[in-house]
Amino acid sequence: MTPLSNFIKIRKEVSELSINTKIIVVSKTFDIKDIYPIINYGHLDFGENRVQEAKLKWSNLVAKNPSINLHLIGNLQSNKAKDAVNIFNFIHTLSSEKLAKILKNEQEKINKKIKYFIQVNVSEESQKNGIELSIANDFIKFCIHDLSLQIIGLMCLPPANDIPDFYFTKLKKISLENNLLNLSMGMSNDYVTAIRFGSTHVRIGSKIFGNRN
Repeated sequence: MTPLSNFIKIRKEVSELSINTKIIVVSKTFDIKDIYPIINYGHLDFGENRVQEAKLKWSNLVAKNPSINLHLIGNLQSNKAKDAVNIFNFIHTLSSEKLAKILKNEQEKINKKIKYFIQVNVSEESQKNGIELSIANDFIKFCIHDLSLQIIGLMCLPPANDIPDFYFTKLKKISLENNLLNLSMGMSNDYVTAIRFGSTHVRIGSKIFGNRN
């Protein structure tokens, strides 16, 4: 099976589960030549974990095809915010007041409106990024009302070895409380479950391209 045939199969499966769920093809670590067939097929949404890798890989291609949407799905360090605003259309990992203020400043410099997902640490794991559950509602309001950031939804990463249902339910509850319409939930191993819990954006990589080195 090729990455394109895998993608087409998953696309059909996702569309049968929900017409409103968007696939973000996670292309991190893969060469652009591996991604071209999916671009040529007409898919426009791709996810990267590292700002520098995305900049090197995608800058020329996006210049030629501005319809491509790049999604940052990895942790963002403050010193990479400027580059992230330049290359990405969506950032899924907004999770601190400091970063939110820096991103607001950087996007205003170039008059660009990034679409943001706030990452919530629904599993309350100390090693994971994400805003704490106890302050999630306040942080969402701060980003929307104080900073006027375009917050379109919430994102989470459930524990790797746990059933994700409980965590997806938590995130959906917070989104409903804050009238947010989008949920970035689900990866290669749990996207079907995530869609059943209302995910609008699923981040799928290894099930399309195979295991990474």
